Amino acid sequence: MATEPVLYSFRRCPYAMRARLALAVSGIAYELREVKLSAKPQAMLAASPKGTVPVLVLASGEVIDQSIDIMHWSLAISDPEGWLAQDDTALIAANDGPFKHDLDRYKYPERHDCDALLHRECGLTFLRTLDARLVHANYLCGPTRGLTDAAIMPFIRQFAAVDRDWFDAQPLPYLQKWLADHLTSRLFEAVMVRLPPWSPARAPN
Repeated sequence: MATEPVLYSFRRCPYAMRARLALAVSGIAYELREVKLSAKPQAMLAASPKGTVPVLVLASGEVIDQSIDIMHWSLAISDPEGWLAQDDTALIAANDGPFKHDLDRYKYPERHDCDALLHRECGLTFLRTLDARLVHANYLCGPTRGLTDAAIMPFIRQFAAVDRDWFDAQPLPYLQKWLADHLTSRLFEAVMVRLPPWSPARAPN
């Protein structure tokens, strides 16, 4: 029987990324299983039939398959940086709802049959909101990083990467610095290690 939680993850998925950030900052030991999305392991699908990452399987067999719930679970056990005190649920909801909607259509216009530039402009409204908040503090909820930063940053990273020259040219100096600080942090480096896709054959005996 497993003694550590098992996290099914995909390195570049922003939802999986924020789950890994919370697990890493909490210091909780867990087994990371990198998933190939075109060949999802049966063990993951058995644990969570929805078939999307992240999926955290606890030693007890309990399954947590929503990224925000994984963050809260991790930090409820160990929160050395006080991330839970910096949880702006409304801002995270705006990120996960309207902004994610525009992000998907900006990045994949052919998939959604839409105008990418229109959705880029809609997304820019949210970026301006974040930039305005960061005028007053280095992070979204105060002088130190917290849950809200970790929950939102992977999506801003993805949005910026669609056209990095365009993003860098925008008058968003505080947001650009905030993103750069996250991307060069030791914490981010630690959760972005490259692993081969997991398979039962690779599992230790």
